[in-house]
Amino acid sequence: MNALNEALEEGFARYVRGARPALRRNAFVLVGDWFAADDLVQQTLITVYRHWNRLERHDALSAYTRTVMVRLFVSDRRKHRWTRELLHDSMPEPEPKPGEATRVGDRLVLLAALAALTTRQRSLIYLRYWEDLSVEETAQIMNCSSATVRSSASRALRILRQRLDETITLRLG
Repeated sequence: MNALNEALEEGFARYVRGARPALRRNAFVLVGDWFAADDLVQQTLITVYRHWNRLERHDALSAYTRTVMVRLFVSDRRKHRWTRELLHDSMPEPEPKPGEATRVGDRLVLLAALAALTTRQRSLIYLRYWEDLSVEETAQIMNCSSATVRSSASRALRILRQRLDETITLRLG
């Protein structure tokens, strides 16, 4: 029995080593902050670890882990509504490398626009367009209907477009 536990522990450790970098990047897309992304990844991995010995297909965990991460994100934001992100007039920009200034600026504008979305909208955008999941897969993860996914994603995209248009107008104006 001890050898079985050691094999499970080693399998989980191997999974974490391989999956952690991608999980961290994906968590950043959801939360918009590297420190909060690290916390979300940690919570996700703790939850997966608690169920590790009951999971049947350790070779196909990315969908399960993604679902856990999104549900933890939404649940945590519901519990802590008062700790919403504070938006500032301008984002601090790191020193760009030569030829990289436009990409960094565009990334910061996009992150600011994503921060304007609600937790649920941001999760939907992440699942539909970052993870490229179908409406049905997104609905299953978000525990809602396909119609809700379509209407909420449409509304979120409209907000993003409006925020991006405002930013472009300010830059050009």
